[in-house]
Parts: sequence; structure tokens; C-alpha cells
Amino acid sequence: MAKILAVTNQKGGVGKTTTAVNLSACLAALDQRVLMIDLDPQGNGTTGCGIVKREALPTVYQILIGRSTVLDARIRTDFGFDVLPANRELAGAEVDLIDMNGREYRLRDALAPVLGEYDFVLMDCPPALNMLTVNGLAAADAVMIPMQCEYYALEGLTDLVATLKKVRAHLNPRLEIEGLLRTMFDPRSTLTQQVSGELVEHFGNKVYRTIIPRNVRLAEAPSYGKPVIAFDKQSRGAQAYSALAQELLDRRDGIVRAPTEQGVEQ
Repeated sequence: MAKILAVTNQKGGVGKTTTAVNLSACLAALDQRVLMIDLDPQGNGTTGCGIVKREALPTVYQILIGRSTVLDARIRTDFGFDVLPANRELAGAEVDLIDMNGREYRLRDALAPVLGEYDFVLMDCPPALNMLTVNGLAAADAVMIPMQCEYYALEGLTDLVATLKKVRAHLNPRLEIEGLLRTMFDPRSTLTQQVSGELVEHFGNKVYRTIIPRNVRLAEAPSYGKPVIAFDKQSRGAQAYSALAQELLDRRDGIVRAPTEQGVEQ
């Protein structure tokens, strides 16, 4: 059965969508069967995969309200993985789900028939604890937390861990933290190094060994509708996400190496 990961952080602008899209492509390049689910009404993950979101129907919205199935909505990308797209209408799901039975489990139940077809399911969650994020967390086996190494990120992480404990207690007892991913990393910054060190000290092997650097090619790739591995395979961003994909496979196979406090893992 697929490993279901919710890529989540209540803080915006930390690289959730970048991670979901590029990790999906890099896992697919390693012959993994991958489904990426865009749970953000902005639909940036959808466009980042080369899909025109205004033309993508049905979407996750129709799945959540029971008007479509994963089989009907999924789209095969040019990069070897499938996507459940999203667009602005997904914002309406918050209201539509209020009176529905089992509203927190709509996504989990919709995914059940297709999980045997995938090795990984990655969910790009919005930067808020709303019903979309709750559906993602209720369906997930674990969460991947992208975060910048800055002071406010530590405060946000504390809040997120508290939220995950509540979800585990009330909705999904199997939910755990898969790992913390250091993104937009600038090794020249003393504060970045200090926060990175604190993360490693407090979370140990929960911190991924791979570090995602600040990289122009990572920022440019979405405007071309491509993951960075298809846009510039030799870039530092592509190499970092390829390393993360391999680390994810190693962890699945029980191989966990100690994280580094600084630098980009090669």
C-alpha cells in the first residue's frame, strides 16, 4: 500500500508546494508510482505540474463532495506521476463539507480504492488548519514539514506539533512526523545555522539529512509548468530534491542516517 504523506506547515511561504511537486517528480524518476494531491485552492501545485487549472475538471473539490472519484479526476503528467488538481472552487469545500457525514474522512475514503496502485501519495496542504488540511491529516500516515531555519519558524513548529497531537488523539491515531525538511537554506547566515542546529538537537533523526538550498532554478521552474528536475536537472535545487527522494526511499527501507547541521547534503 502507498505511503501517504501530508506536506504541511501552518506557516506560508516555506516551500510546501515546491516540495510536493519536485519530490513527486524525483520519486517518479526513481521508478516510484506517485500520486500528488493539490489541496490548496490557489492551485499552485497544479500549475507547477504543467496543468492549466481552469481547465482541470473534475478536481479535488468534486471528489470531496462526492460528485467524482479519484479514478475520474486524476491526471497523468508529462513527468511520470499523477495529480489530483485543484483550483479556486476548492475554497467552497469548507462550506459544503459542514453538514456532510464523516466530513473529516472524505479524502481518506475516496483514496482507499486506488492506494494499491501507488508507492507514495503526497498531499500539498494549504497554510491553515482548515477542513482541507484536516482531511489531508486524517488520510495521511505521516507528515513532512518543510520549514525555513529562522526564529519564527520555531514558534510555528511548536504550534504545528500541538495541532498534530490533537489530530492524532481525535481523528487519526497512526499519524506521525515523518520528518522536518530544512528549505531555502542559506549556509552563510549565522541565524540559519543556529536554528538548524537547534532542530537537529531537539528532533534528531526526524530532521532530514538532505537540505534544500535557496536556488534560482527552483523559483523559475513553476513559471514553465515544470518540476526543477525537468527544467534544469543539473541545478542545485534538482540535485537536492533528488537526494531527498532517495533519502525517503532509504527511510522506507529502514536506513536512517544522522542529519547534518549545516551545508547541503550531496
